[in-house]
Amino acid sequence: MTPTTRTFAVAATAALALALAACSSPAAPASSPSSASPTATSAAGCTGVTVIVDTGDLKVANGPSETKCIDTTTTILGKDAAAKAGITTVGTTKYPDQVVCRVNGVPSATTDLPGAHGSTYHEACTGMPPASAYWSLWVKPKAGKWDYAQTGLSALQLKPGDSVELLFTLNGKPASPAPTPTS
Repeated sequence: MTPTTRTFAVAATAALALALAACSSPAAPASSPSSASPTATSAAGCTGVTVIVDTGDLKVANGPSETKCIDTTTTILGKDAAAKAGITTVGTTKYPDQVVCRVNGVPSATTDLPGAHGSTYHEACTGMPPASAYWSLWVKPKAGKWDYAQTGLSALQLKPGDSVELLFTLNGKPASPAPTPTS
């Protein structure tokens, strides 16, 4: 997939999610999780929802990755799972809660990121981030495989046993989350 095709696909997915949300009837609010405190466990040992942040090849001072298990016996929204895991996200001006621009302040507004033709740029979080440096949102059902989330964190419904990952892709790497251990 070329960077232009990928950018178009991400933009089309965001537009589709917005259109579907506008046309659908209001959903019942998700149930509250059984525990307000996240506990750190491995993805394999989590019976609630696993929340993963992976900065990939982006070099950051405050730690590259984290995995937290959110204790819940009911469905939880992705934004609530991230909040309970202590993860903060920032959207963009154009796509406030459909596109993730920063996770826990990364990349900062002063981080040099790869731009077109070998140049660098600083992410301002105004529109769709470029294909060379962006956060992607992945979801894995309890007994399934990783796939791009079809909605943003604010509408993503996660069931106990599901995993969600915010993955920073830099120059096409990593292209997808690392396999999750099964035991």
